[in-house]
Amino acid sequence: MRHVARKRFGQHFLEDRSIVAAIVRAVAPRRDDSMVEIGPGLGALTAPLLEHLGHLHAVEIDRDLCARLRERFAPERLTLHEADALEFDFGSLPAPLRVVGNLPYNISTPLLFRLSALGGHCADLHLMLQKEVVDRLTAAPGSKAYGRLSVMLQYRYRFERLIAAPASAFRPAPKVDSAVVRLIPRPAAELAALDAEQLARVVKAAFSTRRKIVKNSLSELVSAARLAELGIDPSSRAEDLAVPAFIAIANSLHEAGPR
Repeated sequence: MRHVARKRFGQHFLEDRSIVAAIVRAVAPRRDDSMVEIGPGLGALTAPLLEHLGHLHAVEIDRDLCARLRERFAPERLTLHEADALEFDFGSLPAPLRVVGNLPYNISTPLLFRLSALGGHCADLHLMLQKEVVDRLTAAPGSKAYGRLSVMLQYRYRFERLIAAPASAFRPAPKVDSAVVRLIPRPAAELAALDAEQLARVVKAAFSTRRKIVKNSLSELVSAARLAELGIDPSSRAEDLAVPAFIAIANSLHEAGPR
């Protein structure tokens, strides 16, 4: 029976075979890879991945789709985790982990924040996302798309846009276009934050009131004088600060200790 897409799960199934083939070529799966697919859905990408892999993990929340996938793929080839990707422990899978997925639109941003901490466990990530989200991930300081998501993901990963996917490539067709992006974890030597949680707090506070200047948005964390000492204009806005500036603020707070 034809599966009816469930809006509450943000389901839009990729049906364009040429795009599926392009994704598989970009991923270039190898037989011994440790790989997980997020949101396998109807298996459009699952099947061609398994033509190259010895085994694949998949995380799927829809139990009806899980039943279909279990009927189609042998358990020794596909380990299906019936779970919410926002709660699943990706760190429990063997490293170095390769992540592939057509992320549901309704959870793509919180899931990306969750995956931001997975860099040290991953070899790479190939993700289908709304084009607007890819624009935010790759945005430069000073642009309207640059924000909290940009800073936190750019700190952990390098990005490469790979494949454009128009709305017509999906069933049901979404209202926006999509794109596939490759995320490569930065080596540990490039992760200069002394406390990743402190960095996350600084970035969240700075962008919580986007139009405020940073001496106001960060007033509960750091003084205007200290910002100036760090070479940061206290009258600038969060969207004007590059990733190293946020790292400098976080490291200063870490070195100063509890207030």
